[in-house]
Amino acid sequence: MKWKNETFQVEFILLGFSSMPNIELVLFPIVLVMYFVTMTGNILIIFIAIKDPALQSPMYFFLRNLSFIEICFTLDTIPKMLVNLLLRNKTISYTGCAIQMFCFFYFGCAECFLLAAMSYDRYVAICNPLYYANIMSRHFCLKLVGGVWLIGIPVSLLQAAWIFSLPFCGMKKINHFFCDAPPVLKLVCADTSLFEMQAIVSTLVFLMFPFVLILISYTRIIITIITMPSTVGRQKAFSTCSSHLIVVILFYGSGSIVYLRPNSTYSPELKKILSLFYAVLTPMLNPIIYALRNHEVRGALRRILRHKSFS
Repeated sequence: MKWKNETFQVEFILLGFSSMPNIELVLFPIVLVMYFVTMTGNILIIFIAIKDPALQSPMYFFLRNLSFIEICFTLDTIPKMLVNLLLRNKTISYTGCAIQMFCFFYFGCAECFLLAAMSYDRYVAICNPLYYANIMSRHFCLKLVGGVWLIGIPVSLLQAAWIFSLPFCGMKKINHFFCDAPPVLKLVCADTSLFEMQAIVSTLVFLMFPFVLILISYTRIIITIITMPSTVGRQKAFSTCSSHLIVVILFYGSGSIVYLRPNSTYSPELKKILSLFYAVLTPMLNPIIYALRNHEVRGALRRILRHKSFS
């Protein structure tokens, strides 16, 4: 009973970068600016994609959802990180930590499947352009996005609930800047081998399966582009999917660096620095990539700015 009470009445301490106080002072303004750019850029993408009549295609419907996921993803981790960079009190409640972990799993899973849906959209647009309107109908796109938002709920609930049903003991110090599974799991004083097996299976199903779908889509896209007789046609086809391809590389590349390397490869401090890449930098770069590399988004932004200036 004492063990059970300790587990359910505990507060955790997010150590963050407290072992490097000078880095904390430098990180705060940098992360704050990046967070502001992330929120502003993604809100702007959503606004433009809703407001401009030229951006009502399935691709921009998916892009609106991607921007919304990025907003929720950063809201889950960055505000608490900014507070902890400033204050000495770095505690997070048991419930708050569980919710943060669930949201991190959930929005990460949703982004994986949304990127797969976007790659399928580009595959149909480039490889089957004559049937694009029929295949990517509004009803089908709504079902795809609905599946994206629903599919991550069971595994995210399972992961978070399972971890927080285990007993915690010793110093409740999480050596990270948010409640990620690996550092929280180190505080558990029980056998975690079954959970780790389940986590591997969940990772393969909910992370690697979408990645395989993306690889298949882009393999077919590349083959189709290569066989196009016109150079202009090849350039135009590639330009329609280049932004999404860069976002996929950033998302999976940054996650792989942190999660798919052996634990002994990086020190905990270096791993936290690397985690900033996918937690802060990647969500900030996504709207910038779509704004800079997509002429339709740039054109829509210019039209809206001209309209506002004229008004």
